[in-house]
Amino acid sequence: MNTPFNEQDIIKQLQEPLTRRTAFEAVVNQFSQQLYWQIRRIVFSHDDANDILQNSFIKAWTNIEHFRGEAKISTWLYRIAMHETLNFIQRQKAHLSIDDAEAGIVNKICSDPYFDGDETAAQLQAAISQLPEKQRMVFTMKYYEEMKYEDMSHILDTSIGALKASYHHAVKKISDFFNHID
Repeated sequence: MNTPFNEQDIIKQLQEPLTRRTAFEAVVNQFSQQLYWQIRRIVFSHDDANDILQNSFIKAWTNIEHFRGEAKISTWLYRIAMHETLNFIQRQKAHLSIDDAEAGIVNKICSDPYFDGDETAAQLQAAISQLPEKQRMVFTMKYYEEMKYEDMSHILDTSIGALKASYHHAVKKISDFFNHID
């Protein structure tokens, strides 16, 4: 039987070398799915999202002794995952032209075994894929995760006003994208 996730107990266990590994397993079990989907909505590919998620947890594990519990575990993990996601996108951009990158994203979406073939969903993902990285992250956190701006501010280390502006610009660009399809 799984015991409920108690953040304060887990933080104490993460700080103790004898209980660190078990506590970290609980963290991985607790946050894997929501981090996976946050990453997946940004990179669109199951395989890429899995790789980034694994890299994020490896980075968290190798830096666990620096986690002091001043932020929530979820905030700390989201921050690591978003940095890993940005690094992944930057590496991809370095190897592809903009047209190739956009075509590749649309192909990834449509060929993904988890994609259900819904044309509107594919168009939304195509619109999201054209957003700058920061706007894409803000949009996915707000739209899909319904995350509060205060939490996003801690994760992305950006002011709430800047996040609201990014979200507004992202929504405008996505609306413009759909208006040009009609």
